[in-house]
Amino acid sequence: MRAIQLEKPEHFRVIDVPEPPAPGPGDAVVRIHRVGICGTDLSGYLGKMPFFSYPRIPGHELGVEVVAVGPGVTSVKVGDRAAIEPYINCQTCYSCTRGHTNCCENHKTLGVHVDGGLTPLFTIPARKLHISAKLTFEQLALVETLGIGLHAVNRANPKPDETVLVIGAGPIGLSVVEFAKLAGSRVIVMDINEGRLRFVRDKMGVSETIAAKGFEDDVKMFTEMTGGKLGNVVVDATGSARSMAAAYHYAGFAGRVVFVGITQDPITFTQPLMHRREVSFLASRNAVSPEFTRIVRLIEGGMLDTRPWVTHSVPFDAMIGEFPKWLRPETGVVKAMVEVN
Repeated sequence: MRAIQLEKPEHFRVIDVPEPPAPGPGDAVVRIHRVGICGTDLSGYLGKMPFFSYPRIPGHELGVEVVAVGPGVTSVKVGDRAAIEPYINCQTCYSCTRGHTNCCENHKTLGVHVDGGLTPLFTIPARKLHISAKLTFEQLALVETLGIGLHAVNRANPKPDETVLVIGAGPIGLSVVEFAKLAGSRVIVMDINEGRLRFVRDKMGVSETIAAKGFEDDVKMFTEMTGGKLGNVVVDATGSARSMAAAYHYAGFAGRVVFVGITQDPITFTQPLMHRREVSFLASRNAVSPEFTRIVRLIEGGMLDTRPWVTHSVPFDAMIGEFPKWLRPETGVVKAMVEVN
């Protein structure tokens, strides 16, 4: 069976891999139908993702069908459609036993630390499958992206009377926007790409946007929009060290700054300002199982509309040729989807 492997930065190849054996206790074999491409995949391709190892079969945003289950598996059955929670945790470390499975001390993400879903079939712990009889494979493949945003919003816990500034309107930033809106907060979105801001206004119903120029001008514009107030919550989803270093300038007194993007570059802050305002800095990594469950239910119930998200879709055999185009902002990619089966 064929798989797409990222052998090294900027070099994909098609390889042959064996079909998975019959699943063992607690496991399931799934058929991959859709793979979403995210910023982690793009960064891995460019060699800029600090957790990525090579060679690697990418793919962690997955819409799948169960084709076999191992002994003792009762949570899923053959024929079920599911989203995959791609964070493989050990269940025994101190983080796991406290419920922080998203940052397991022995954590492995599919498609990053271990091989992922750009292949027709693979084996997964059945506990990592979130089933739905209603959602399409495309919708199921979007659940993980939305989980990243939900977890970031849960970290900040914004209130209905608070203002949330989302910096970066890529897929992760957009997922943050979704859940900040559901929290009832006022949402303002900032990006350097006017096309992305247009998408936010036209497709996501967020009218207040800022076309970033430089943080001093941007802070001024932000406070003009809010009547002189800074943000209660600032979520930086850019992965840019420069943007992340400036993010706390938008946070008001007792504000919270959440870093959901990842960079390998150092980030520096001027301490007196953050001290004076008593700004809280929060990292946000991955998501936890109840967040996946909530997202599936929200999409099923019509509270989340995923239709605008997928702007590009290609069959498996065309992915390698199309992938470099998705790095270019002018192509207008919000979410690219690979049709595996």
